Amino acid sequence: MGVGKSSVGRLLAERLGVGYRDTDDDIVAEQSRSIADIFVEEGESAFREIEKRAVRRAVAEHDGVLALGGGAILDEDTRALLAGQRVVYLSMDVEEAVRRTGLNVARPLLAINPRRQWRELMEARRHLYEEVATAVVPTDARSPEEVTQAVMDAVELKEA
Repeated sequence: MGVGKSSVGRLLAERLGVGYRDTDDDIVAEQSRSIADIFVEEGESAFREIEKRAVRRAVAEHDGVLALGGGAILDEDTRALLAGQRVVYLSMDVEEAVRRTGLNVARPLLAINPRRQWRELMEARRHLYEEVATAVVPTDARSPEEVTQAVMDAVELKEA
């Protein structure tokens, strides 16, 4: 959350001359409501099922840069689907998250005691991100352009 996946993903796609797609955007368009509303109205487990389908569809249909929501890797089938793909985990620490997002209530999983919840989410997810990642790129104190270049270097991509 707030790591810059959308900004970096768009820049990366532009530099490589390929399309960009974000499964969070796919979900919002398909459901005609925000992700926060899905969480409130149907709960996290229902959202995760919607997310799982969106990721599967996007991986099958899209051959450019694909950004996934932070919880997509919680699903074992999704992690298996990502095996063998170029996957970059954009990492950051809690202080950077606070600076970038304010850890506000627009993030449904961070509504109460956001710093503690962010740390707990990362402790629960970090090993899953690292499991599927081809490369880990720290984003702390870096501009989207710097992170994009670091991603390209980490996975040895060439500009179009």
